[in-house]
Amino acid sequence: MFEAVLVANRGEIAVRVIRTLRRLGVRAVTVHGPGDADARHVHEADTAVEVPGYLDIDAVVAAALRAGAQAIHPGYGFLSENAAFAAAVERAGLVFVGPPAGVIELMGDKIRAKETVAAFGVPVVPGTGAPGMSDEQLADEARKIGFPVLIKPSAGGGGKGMRLVRTDDVLAEEIAAARRVAKGAFGDDTLLIERWIDRPRHIEIQVLADTHGTVVHLGERECSLQRRHQKIIEEAPSVLLDVDTRIAMGAAAVRAARACGYVGAGTIEFIVPSEDPSSFYFMEMNTRLQVEHPVTELVTRVDLVESQLRIAAGAAIGKSDVTMHGHAIEARIYAEDPDRGFLPTGGRVLTLSEPDIEGVRIDSGLREGGEIGSTYDPMLAKVIAYGEDRATAIARLRAALAGTRVLGVTTNLGFLYRLLGDPDVAAGDIDTGLVEARADDLVGLAPPPEVAVAAALAARAERTATGGWADPFSAQTGWRVGGPAWDTHVLRIGPGEPVEVRVRDGQVSVDGGEPVPAAVQVVPGGLSVSLDGLTRRFDYAAQSSGVRWLAYGPDTWRVSEVDTVRAAAAGAAMGNGALTSPMPGTVTVVKAAVGDRVTRGQTVVVVEAMKMEHALTAPFDGVVTEVSAVVGASVAMDQTLAIVETVEAVAADGADAAANADADARKESR
Repeated sequence: MFEAVLVANRGEIAVRVIRTLRRLGVRAVTVHGPGDADARHVHEADTAVEVPGYLDIDAVVAAALRAGAQAIHPGYGFLSENAAFAAAVERAGLVFVGPPAGVIELMGDKIRAKETVAAFGVPVVPGTGAPGMSDEQLADEARKIGFPVLIKPSAGGGGKGMRLVRTDDVLAEEIAAARRVAKGAFGDDTLLIERWIDRPRHIEIQVLADTHGTVVHLGERECSLQRRHQKIIEEAPSVLLDVDTRIAMGAAAVRAARACGYVGAGTIEFIVPSEDPSSFYFMEMNTRLQVEHPVTELVTRVDLVESQLRIAAGAAIGKSDVTMHGHAIEARIYAEDPDRGFLPTGGRVLTLSEPDIEGVRIDSGLREGGEIGSTYDPMLAKVIAYGEDRATAIARLRAALAGTRVLGVTTNLGFLYRLLGDPDVAAGDIDTGLVEARADDLVGLAPPPEVAVAAALAARAERTATGGWADPFSAQTGWRVGGPAWDTHVLRIGPGEPVEVRVRDGQVSVDGGEPVPAAVQVVPGGLSVSLDGLTRRFDYAAQSSGVRWLAYGPDTWRVSEVDTVRAAAAGAAMGNGALTSPMPGTVTVVKAAVGDRVTRGQTVVVVEAMKMEHALTAPFDGVVTEVSAVVGASVAMDQTLAIVETVEAVAADGADAAANADADARKESR
């Protein structure tokens, strides 16, 4: 075994790999980019080296040599499937904990990968694609295959750049969008077009291959619960497969690994028709550890990171009779706002609490005080639950999600909790489209009235918490000579409409409702709020900006006080058609200039954050009167990037300007 291994990654996967390194007695080395020196993986490593960026191959290799590491573990993402990186590691005399560079290059090309495994008898999805194919050629092939079709980058993975196209009229636009993402994310705009299978299941097989010619599989993972082609909940085993299909898919996965001369831990991904699981098709191979590897670890009792390290050190796998026990299920926690279309979020982690529940494992890169920005992938942590049966595993996972607290950053915790409570999810009747079909029912839920009351009472308590004498006429407590008056708070909870809460001693009124008894008590880590005889305990944290965070059960709310004067002014500005960034990010495309006429729904600016694009479109037919967006510029959430006005408004402004100019001219002539 190695004496020291560098982990060329960050976040929860870096922490996860470091955990196994420590258990094996191997010194853990890591790298960090600028501004990431306070990240959790840096604190947990034995040695950390600053590099210009996580994608800087030369700097990462030099860091390993400088720190005395013998091997580099790439984790997933970043350089994990970069053939040039694997080759550079080998040239430096280090061991790459993964397959050879040639295998990464071969299986990273979806077109060549399909051809390679098909030659070994592995069934593949009908499709086409080759370097140099024009948009028109791809469109012609799509029509031959027949709609619906799936467009995806040949060099990519993780669902980035994938487009599902059901009709010919949007085909050209979707091909162009897929090329842009492919070029930006992977440096290669080659596209692959495949037949789309309705109600498909996404099932993958974990394989291990050593340098002695042994290839084994460790069963399957069900990964059909996805949003925008990205997995959010995974489990093992799949309730869809019977024994014969499981054996057949495992054998096909082993053949695929042998076809490319694989070494290490890898995953063969299959698309499986719900109506006929025996008709499965190879999609792609991931030549790295998967995000969802913990569910396999829990049901097989095999540490996959340890297996990777031992294989890289030259050891044989040792056994080929791996079996699965019980059931495991995982949920990915993202920095995103389900109530705002799952747009990326960010902020400082004010409070972090992870539950201690039997059968629950948490892989996390979070730490209190840590800053979540828009530079990296929005996945923050994973919560994984094990049970002797599927129902037990799901129940434990829901309890763990309800007990997880991340105050200061909006996440998808509540959404995941409710999704796992869906009857079809509970029954295992799922497919890759289920999340999108259910999303509207799982978001935009009104918070209980206690949330607004708790925030208002907390604000009032904080205002009166100063010591010594205070002028009662200047204090915002509702005190008056004739007795207590109402103290009014206008609050916005998340992206919802403002809520008016009036408070006076022992009473509150919400949105003009009848006053009811209310009280707040500060308790360790939170607030105990009583409203009309009902008491709830909220986790609570406040920011210096006046923003307050409250959590109850699986839900967390961001509450801010509304300046009614500024809100009125902002509303007037929005009437002009101001296009504001819905998230902190970077401008990638500006598609209109001042003076251009646009139609309702036409894209004006594109903003990207955390590998996700968002198009800002014209709210109505009109004229672009202002563009402040610049390609490559960083923008803040709610920053105005362009303004569209109606043709009539522009004409009226022009007439007013002309009239004013005439008036000025007459004054000067006098």
